[in-house]
Amino acid sequence: MLVLAFGSVAALSGTLLLSAQAGAPAPVSAREAKGFAAIQESDLRRDLAYIASDKLEGRMSLQPGDEVAVHWIADQFAKAGLVPAARDASGKPSYLQAVPLVEYRADRAASSVTLTQDGKTTVWHAPQAFGAYRKAVDLTAPVVFAGYGITAPELGYDDYKGIDAKGKIVFVFDHEPQEDDPQSIFNGTGNTRYATTRVKLWNAQAHGAVALVVVAEPNRKHLTNAERAARIGGSITRAVPLPLQAIADDELHIPSVLVLDDVADQLFATLAATQNTSGKAEASALQAAIDKDLSNQSRNLPDTTLTLHLRNTSEKDGTSWNVAGLLLGSDPKLKTETVMITAHHDHDGAAPCPANAGGVDEHGQPTPAGPDCVQIWHGADDNGSGTVGVVELAHAFAANGTHPKRSILFVVFAGEERGLLGAYYLAQHPLRPLATTRAQINFDMIGRDEKPSPQTDGLIQIPADTSNRLNLIGALYSPGYDAVVKEENGHVGLILDDRFDHESALNVFFRSDQFPFVLHNIPAFWWFTGFHPDYHHITDTAEKIDYPKMTKILDLAYLSAWRFASDAKTPVFVANPKP
Repeated sequence: MLVLAFGSVAALSGTLLLSAQAGAPAPVSAREAKGFAAIQESDLRRDLAYIASDKLEGRMSLQPGDEVAVHWIADQFAKAGLVPAARDASGKPSYLQAVPLVEYRADRAASSVTLTQDGKTTVWHAPQAFGAYRKAVDLTAPVVFAGYGITAPELGYDDYKGIDAKGKIVFVFDHEPQEDDPQSIFNGTGNTRYATTRVKLWNAQAHGAVALVVVAEPNRKHLTNAERAARIGGSITRAVPLPLQAIADDELHIPSVLVLDDVADQLFATLAATQNTSGKAEASALQAAIDKDLSNQSRNLPDTTLTLHLRNTSEKDGTSWNVAGLLLGSDPKLKTETVMITAHHDHDGAAPCPANAGGVDEHGQPTPAGPDCVQIWHGADDNGSGTVGVVELAHAFAANGTHPKRSILFVVFAGEERGLLGAYYLAQHPLRPLATTRAQINFDMIGRDEKPSPQTDGLIQIPADTSNRLNLIGALYSPGYDAVVKEENGHVGLILDDRFDHESALNVFFRSDQFPFVLHNIPAFWWFTGFHPDYHHITDTAEKIDYPKMTKILDLAYLSAWRFASDAKTPVFVANPKP
């Protein structure tokens, strides 16, 4: 599961709990019973012990351990009898879809953002202003303020109305308007698709901008994303930082920069001068005006230009792989339609142990400090659990004999931890038409019981007992999908929780591989058992997995996928979810 994404952090005001049906689980129909019975806890234990083992070295994207995982998944798809869904460079059928990437390391010392305002210049470096891009950037342009950077025609809201962003650097607030208002058209206190930086960046590019600058809202009642991420620790505090990666031919081709409040105050200084106030006061007033009645407050920043000078210490090309296999549907007409079952195979790799510190092996046992000591981010829950879950369901559907009417595309994505890269790539280069993709079940961390952790402390309420609980993320965008899962839960008896759809504290909606497909109006849910103290730490090991609960989750996913792939009526995507 992805750690970093610009987005909101706010306290959760309430929880809507969806309880399992009382009584013994209902029996499964004969048409799907054989495959249902094939889902076995013993398989999960065996496969996850391998995927999260020291041998795979934490499965870092573009590293050998992740390549081993890729070929293991492809081999499992072949054993299950799935049809290769991709093609290799020579055009032959393959389980592997190449994902061309650029890996780079930002040079924070050499990178800068320079403000020229009223003939005066101010230069900022990280952390006051920080940007990262897959290649060097040098550009200078005037600045236009575009509110929250959102264009949402279905909501009658457009921050770009009345301004010309062509050839300019667009300066925007993070998050969305009215995020503390339960009645906001932006999904009340939850997030919509518009709150994340990638969507704001795409919108700026579509309006002809050359770059995007983002600042946290001046009136925020939450931590910034960087502040929240710093609480996690683990892999983001490594002595040698994790490398950055990007899709080599990404549809987004303008850079973004994150700035702190004092930089934003100076950017607003020319507006503030006309009001005889400070830049800070002007920023606060602009946000308050937008949040009050969604009025347009966008405008040019007079006599204001920015120069972005971004440099990297290294850049190299590489290829990772989406692993994709197809179970062909049984209906001659409906088999052209698709249901997706997905996860991601990568995690955060390995690194030399810090001085005088040891590591943890694949069994969760301490390893001694020393010159040969290596710390491995095993990623058993994140996302070994999702990887072996997809593999187990591939075997289960194949074992059933009878196939559902629609085809099921099983995909384990590349590069999720580096920014949902494999999922965005597949959305840009689909193996099956997105227009006839009816639903997506995405597994990311389905193996643990949710527990308080530094990331969540004070930000979200966690129930005392999560041993039978599954979080479903995305229900507001497809009530029909939600209804099917609830109905099928009568056979399984989990507690289904939707509270992550009603909060913006942890940016969860944007942080896994269902989100790129939500952007294409596909009913897509993230199945998630929640955060815990081992998240993105070397202690996320296989012996801590709750295998009985994980088995129940896969039971429910199997039954739900069967319904999506066989029902006459498929889930409908709702572009404008109501709070």
